[in-house]
Parts: sequence; structure tokens; C-alpha cells
Amino acid sequence: MAIRLEWMDKHRQLVEKIIKYGNAYAHVYNKQWDYHTNIVFSAAQIQVLEYVLENENQKMSEIAKRLGITRSAFSKNVKKLIDKDLLEKFHSHDNQKDIFLRVTAQGEEVYSQYSKYIFEKCFREMFEVADQIPQQYLELMAKMLDNFAEQMIYHTNLK
Repeated sequence: MAIRLEWMDKHRQLVEKIIKYGNAYAHVYNKQWDYHTNIVFSAAQIQVLEYVLENENQKMSEIAKRLGITRSAFSKNVKKLIDKDLLEKFHSHDNQKDIFLRVTAQGEEVYSQYSKYIFEKCFREMFEVADQIPQQYLELMAKMLDNFAEQMIYHTNLK
């Protein structure tokens, strides 16, 4: 007797594409590659670098939460980026307990090279399609994906 997928109703194609994307991303997430820069790094590491560029005044734990990864995984990637001279740690003048991160000059240069390459190879076409979608629908899509990610994180942490 075959088990049916009726519970997905009209959303089967969407679920299939999310699964396909998740599998593809999982395949490359920790692989080291140069992305046409002079340093090799993984997608996981470039995400950390990107979020630090965007959030230099946030604590490490806050950035890890925003990325949806454990503090341990975040710390491992931070260490690798520090070893590659792409990031540096520092403490706040008024609170020596909290650790903050800053992107080095080399990190900014590598990110600049990476972003030009990745835009052309991966994001240009996606953004062209996204430009055809009204902003309110893009916001709904982002909310849907965020909710899905939060549920996945919540259910994995129940163990």
C-alpha cells in the first residue's frame, strides 16, 4: 500500500524545490573553495564573514542565532576565519566579557572579490526573477522561509 502525500496539497512543488535547494546547499556548505579569490573558504565561513560585515556591533552569540547555527559551529568558523586573517576578535571597552568580531582589511578585500564572483555565477538570474515579484510577496516568501527554518531548528533541538 502506497503512502500518499495529500497533506502537502497544492504545496508539493514548493516543498520539492525547498528540499532540492536544501540538499544542494548541504552538499556545498562545508566544502572549501576559492570562489575566485586568493583564499579558500567554505560557504559556512563566508556566511559568518558576511554577517560580521553587516553586524560588527553584535555579540558572537547573537550572530550565530541570526544565522541559525549553534554557537559551537559559529565559533569553529570564526576560528578558521581568524586563522586566515579575515576576522579579528575584540572586547568592548566597557565590558570585557562580551566578545565582538571585526572584519580585517584582507577580509573586506576577499569578500569584495567573492561577492562580485558569486553575484555573476549564482545570484544575477535569481535577482532578475525576484525583480518580477511584487515586494509584498517577497516579504511573505521571506517570512515563510524564516518560519520554516525556525521550526526545523526548534524540532532538532528537542532531542
